[in-house]
Amino acid sequence: MEVVPQRPVDAEEQRLIARLRAHDEDAFMELVERYSASLLRVALLFVATRAVAEEVVQETWLGVLAGIDRFEGRSSLKTWIFRILTNRAKTRAVREARSIPFSSLAQAELGDDEPSVEPDRFLPSDHPRWPGHWASAPQSWGELPEQRLLGAETRRVISDAIDMLPPVQRTVISLRDVEGWSSEEVREALDLSEGNQRVLLHRARSKVRAALDEYLADAA
Repeated sequence: MEVVPQRPVDAEEQRLIARLRAHDEDAFMELVERYSASLLRVALLFVATRAVAEEVVQETWLGVLAGIDRFEGRSSLKTWIFRILTNRAKTRAVREARSIPFSSLAQAELGDDEPSVEPDRFLPSDHPRWPGHWASAPQSWGELPEQRLLGAETRRVISDAIDMLPPVQRTVISLRDVEGWSSEEVREALDLSEGNQRVLLHRARSKVRAALDEYLADAA
């Protein structure tokens, strides 16, 4: 019989689970504040409207309350919560029959043979001296003032660039780089392979980087 390895026990998480099982309202609200925004973003991948996504999030929290006594700790509490969400969202998507399945969205984005960097930023392959080298290299940010890189307008450019991404890329980069999730957490929540998650994240980061390069060059 195969032995499933146990993940390391997180003492803080164990205390939180104990509080939830004791019907501690503050513990539940702590979870709601921590994860609701991310839950809504992921739900919007599966269903057609924000209103339905918000209902899915509410159903998820009801599922957490109903199932916390059966939670076995084989995954993190966060991963378990997001699995409840994706199951609820998939069910609603089928029932609504108006949304594109997440798996189709992911495969469509992965299937696009899009370059990470615009081809016109490279010299042609028949260039006499530097075939295939940068024609327009990425801008170095090392000499820019820190307040410029961290300013409100720069953050807005980044936020707008993320909002313009295809939905799966937008969610992957939001969870990884905005929410600070690990690659494993993103893979498990979105049911992606490591390779697919890496490709989607690389494409998303490249597009955001390009938008930021353009903004900084224009403002120089």
